[in-house]
Amino acid sequence: MKKTISTILGLAALSLVTLTTSCSSDDNKNEGPKSDFVVVRDNLQGEINSGEVVLESGTYKLTGKLVVKNTAKLTIRPGVIIEATAVPSDQLAAVRYIAVAQGGQIDVQGTASSPVVMTSETKKPAAWGGLVICGKAPINKGTTASAEVSELTYGGTVANDNSGSIKYLRIEYPGFSYSSDKEFNGLSLFGVGSGTVIDYVQVYESSDDGFEWFGGTVNASHLVVSNKDNTAVGDDLFDWTEGWIGNGENWYGIRTNAGNRGIEADNNANNHLATPISFPTIKNLTLVGFGSTDTSAESQAFKLRVGTKGKFDNVVLKGWKTGFDVQHDESIGYAGTDLLATNVKFEDVTLKSKSTTTASVVNNDFLKVYTESATATGAGNGSGVPTWTAGWTKGL
Repeated sequence: MKKTISTILGLAALSLVTLTTSCSSDDNKNEGPKSDFVVVRDNLQGEINSGEVVLESGTYKLTGKLVVKNTAKLTIRPGVIIEATAVPSDQLAAVRYIAVAQGGQIDVQGTASSPVVMTSETKKPAAWGGLVICGKAPINKGTTASAEVSELTYGGTVANDNSGSIKYLRIEYPGFSYSSDKEFNGLSLFGVGSGTVIDYVQVYESSDDGFEWFGGTVNASHLVVSNKDNTAVGDDLFDWTEGWIGNGENWYGIRTNAGNRGIEADNNANNHLATPISFPTIKNLTLVGFGSTDTSAESQAFKLRVGTKGKFDNVVLKGWKTGFDVQHDESIGYAGTDLLATNVKFEDVTLKSKSTTTASVVNNDFLKVYTESATATGAGNGSGVPTWTAGWTKGL
């Protein structure tokens, strides 16, 4: 009898040890090597130099820049909120932002019902810097370059470079400005490679561009930019330059203020023929502007210039003074072949298209750049809010 009791107690103790170990492992959930970076919930800042750091739940206060360095990884679980604290007016160097350096990775694991939110204590545009990712994919500014807002290196020869995965992320009130020539966007993609996943991301009330690509090959789908009822919001909904070659699908952008363009697309301002030449392919796109009565000089759904190419299909444009504004000889020369929008529906657009040569010769009926379709659905619901935005976006 004593032997039986002893055996039972031993088995019970073994089970308890196993259970305790299992629970501890589940709580940790790190998929990679542990990092020596210490997470302080009310003081999140610094450099993650190695290993994986996991933000599990609740709210974290971003009190400075957070940089994910080479070989390191930042994982953010569903429902996590990262809130940038206010920047004192005399401490511009202390701007809050999150950056992923070449060789680092970010894994945003939001869901439709529980998105990850990057926001700020100050609920107005330009309150913080947003998210910056630097990869090793090709650019046309040189083999490599230095990012304008983080001074991190970007660019290279690795077209399929992998900077991680971003799913169901909302970025609120970004666009911090050091000067008129040095401003953060919502999500800045510097030489990011096609191994990176970007799907279901909203930029809300950014003072600068919502999304901007600086070269690279990354694809991006289910993107939302919404700038509503705030006169401090400016610049473009989507922007690319420096040779971005990637695919986009299901983009919805709306502004109800007198900001700038829906899309501003460049190749290289200093050398319009610099390679690789910007040449994205984008389908299922809706761009809603302030209205055709907008007095802004930049009320253009598309501004395509300095040598960019691009293919667009199933496009709905509403509320712009100009639908397509094609500039410079190189981009004009691509129109109809490597610069073409097919199946476009115009609503409340005063001038459907125009072109301006490098010598400033204007054509206010530049038909080669688009074809029309009355049945175009754009991002899924014509000029209305797409159903795929439900649950994880804000302010639509």
